[in-house]
Amino acid sequence: MSTESDLEPEVAVARGQLGRGARAFGEWALVVAVALFVAIVVRTFFLAHFVVEGSSMYSTLTTGDRVFVNKMSYRLHDPNRGDVVVLHEITGTAERDLIKRVIALPGEEVESRACEIRVDGRLLVEPYLDPTVVSPGNCGGDFGPVVVPEGTVFVLGDNRAGSQDSRALGPILEEDIVGRAFVVFWPRADWQWL
Repeated sequence: MSTESDLEPEVAVARGQLGRGARAFGEWALVVAVALFVAIVVRTFFLAHFVVEGSSMYSTLTTGDRVFVNKMSYRLHDPNRGDVVVLHEITGTAERDLIKRVIALPGEEVESRACEIRVDGRLLVEPYLDPTVVSPGNCGGDFGPVVVPEGTVFVLGDNRAGSQDSRALGPILEEDIVGRAFVVFWPRADWQWL
């Protein structure tokens, strides 16, 4: 026959085990909460990922490519010519978000003649274009000259004949830029810096 004093060590051991288990659960819950908070802050203010849909940036980007987008870039500096940017939904487009390349900056005059882009009268060298995709007769036609207003950029897709861009939409407000796409991270076979 056991007495109450005989049970006390067992109860104390059970309480100690329960305390360690609860403490471990609490520590893991805190780690998960902090990780979620950091992920939300990073996703909201610093970094996003974007899934490419459509062929407007072919052959630089193809449908299904996943890119990381630096959302802080243009809070720290202005867009640069050649940057690949993700844009918020633009009225008049069939796509939800757009991904395009910055071709001309505020105050510059841009035009295209015979598949050659000229910015302020100088030929724009575009090594990122695939000559089998953009060639005379397959570049979406001539345009301009257009003077890019302050606070905007002029963007084109790398697949000029298959892109809805500033030729139809006009210069894009800098505030409509989500950020700069800087790397294709998936699929691994398409990995590249942009």
